[in-house]
Amino acid sequence: MSTLTRRIRRLRRDTSDKILFASAEARPGRVLAARAAIIFSLFAFVTFVLWLDRDGIRDMIDGELSLVDLVYFVVVSLTTVGYGDIVPVTERARLIDAIIITPARLLVWLVFVGTAFELFFHKGLERIRMARLQQQLRDHIVICGYGHSGRTAAGELVRRGTAPDQIVVVDQSEHLLQEAAVEGHIGLKGDATMERVLRDAGVDRASAVILCTGRDDTNALTVLTVRQLNPKARVIANSREQENAPLLRQAGADVTVSPSQISGYLLADSVGHRHVNEFVLDVLSSGGRLLLNERPAREEEIGKPLGVVGEAMVLRVYRDGQPIGFWESDGAVIRAGDLLMALEIQAYGEAGGGKS
Repeated sequence: MSTLTRRIRRLRRDTSDKILFASAEARPGRVLAARAAIIFSLFAFVTFVLWLDRDGIRDMIDGELSLVDLVYFVVVSLTTVGYGDIVPVTERARLIDAIIITPARLLVWLVFVGTAFELFFHKGLERIRMARLQQQLRDHIVICGYGHSGRTAAGELVRRGTAPDQIVVVDQSEHLLQEAAVEGHIGLKGDATMERVLRDAGVDRASAVILCTGRDDTNALTVLTVRQLNPKARVIANSREQENAPLLRQAGADVTVSPSQISGYLLADSVGHRHVNEFVLDVLSSGGRLLLNERPAREEEIGKPLGVVGEAMVLRVYRDGQPIGFWESDGAVIRAGDLLMALEIQAYGEAGGGKS
């Protein structure tokens, strides 16, 4: 049994937890700590103010008012209990109660009610948001893994015209999902190999799925799950080891990309050349001067030889799935139905729409 197969079997036994990130949200622990600090500061402030005017407050039990009595009075007053054993007796003390304690009491209850609402109804609200998300998303792009490759892919897709909220990011890191939410993407916390997580991400209605989880075994298992949910989606898988690329394609990936292989080629070329790396990145990036476009042949291009055609340089055509380069003599003429790989000039700042 191969190492990849053993890892896939282990992943099948894993469980996942999911949290929807549709905007930059604060973590629950930080929210509770911040609200507790607000309540504590409010109690301390009111206690300090009343201590300065403690002569205007009377203890109806023993007639003596200590600091403990005052703290007790503040607590029962701000929580609206009010037993009546300690009361303000002077006009100034009553004015302080009306101007300071009453608004503070309302603020305390607003914080309490808001916190309870979020804690007890959070799951229900998340289910509502999830259902709304599933109704709205159609032909979107799912990116599994928001590491360096995932962030780069998402940013490039946005520069090429994809709306940020049409990208759903699946990852197990809340920190990375917060970053995705800041960029306008929809983040879903969970294990991309689990069917229910991919269903929540709307994979069954997605137009494309990009897999860059950082592990080939995870990518392979995710490919199998995606293909089960959506046989028509275009699946692009990142392959860390070149030997695993055929396995990913066999699992159902349409395209496999090996960053280590690509970077190796560029590193080797850069030994003897100064500008090869810069040119390749210029062609691949939508922000470059050149645009490598994959598109159908236009009517005015049919019958013309490959090479310079109008303002484009047709480097290769795909006819019946077979590639034909501009340097080949036979069939090196554009025909109807050909798919062109054309190098075109792109104006600075122009979005790379139509680039594939």
